[in-house]
Amino acid sequence: MHTLFVLLDGAEDHDIPAFNGKRPLDVAEMPFMASAAKNKAYTSGRDYTHLFLNEFLTGHPPELPRAVIEALGLNMNVSGNRTAYRLSPAYIRSGMVEWAYNMDELHESLTACVRRHLRVLDDLDPEIEFFLNGRAILTMNCDDVPDLPSPPVPAPYKEVPGVLGDIVNSVAKEMNGLTVYPWGCGRFTDQKKMYDCMGRLVTISDSPTALGISASLGQGYEMIKNIDDRFPAAVKALDDSNVLLHMDEVDEYSHQKDPQKKVRILEHIDVMMEKYFSDTERIVYFVDHGTSSITGEHLPVKVPFWTSFRTSVADGENVALKNVIPRIMEDRQNIL
Repeated sequence: MHTLFVLLDGAEDHDIPAFNGKRPLDVAEMPFMASAAKNKAYTSGRDYTHLFLNEFLTGHPPELPRAVIEALGLNMNVSGNRTAYRLSPAYIRSGMVEWAYNMDELHESLTACVRRHLRVLDDLDPEIEFFLNGRAILTMNCDDVPDLPSPPVPAPYKEVPGVLGDIVNSVAKEMNGLTVYPWGCGRFTDQKKMYDCMGRLVTISDSPTALGISASLGQGYEMIKNIDDRFPAAVKALDDSNVLLHMDEVDEYSHQKDPQKKVRILEHIDVMMEKYFSDTERIVYFVDHGTSSITGEHLPVKVPFWTSFRTSVADGENVALKNVIPRIMEDRQNIL
C-alpha cells in the first residue's frame, strides 16, 4: 500500500485582519482533510520549499543550489562547466530589487524581451526554460557564480556581473524597470540519498522546485501545470509508488497578497481530494513554510503535518524535520 504526500506550499500565514485575526488555514472550510486526519502534529518550517523538501526526504539540507535543482526539474543540462541561474521577474528602481508576482498581463512581453537579448550569450551555449509567469532557469558555460539577493523580500540592488548583467540592465531599460534578476546560482554536485523507508517516489507538480528535488534523488517526476489535472495523475501514479502531490498555488496566491484567493484554493484542494482520494487509506498532508498574505514574505515558522493513518506521533507533538519521515514511514512497517 502506497502513501500520498500532499504539500500545501506556504499554507501557514500571519493572522489576517480581514479574517478577524484568523489565518487562512483557520478560515478555509476543508471538511475532507479535517475528517481524514488521525494525527495532527508539527515540525519546523524552512525558508524555501527546496530546503524543506530535501531535509524532509533525506534528513539533510540540499547540497545543490536552487537554480540547479530547478534545472534538473526542467530536464536541463547542468553537466561539466555549466552554471545555472534562477531568473525571477523583478523591478529595478530606486536602488532596490522589488520582486514581481502579479505578472498575468506582463509575463509574455517580458519573456519575449529576454529572448531577444539572449543572443549576446551565444558563445556560452545558453539554454533557457521559462515557467510560471515569466520565471526562468538559464544554464550556460560560465564561471560567474554570483551571490545575489533572493525573493520574496525587496533588497538593495546588487550589480549582476558579466554579460548576464548587461542583459538584466538592457531588459530593465526596455521594460520600464521590469527585468529578470538572477539568484540561487551554482553548479551541480552530489546529492544526499533519500530515506530507504520511502521506497519509490513520484512527484507531481507545476513547480520545477519540487520536481527537481525528486529528480536529484533519482526519483520520478511529472510536470502538470493545471492543478485539477494533477489529481487524476496522482491516482494513477499511486498504483505503483508513493506520490508527492505539490500544491504550489497556495504559496503563489500568498505572494500576491490575496488571502481570499488563498482560502479559495485551499477549499478547492479539499473538494478535489475528496473527489479523487476518498478511499485512499494513507495520506500525509504537510506544509513547508508560511507565506504571508500581508507582506508576501516567507515565514520559517512551525508548520503542521497530518496523517490519515495511525503512527507513534502524538497529537500536537513537535517532531524534528529530519525525523518526520522515519517516524511515519517506519511505523508503517510495524503496523502492516
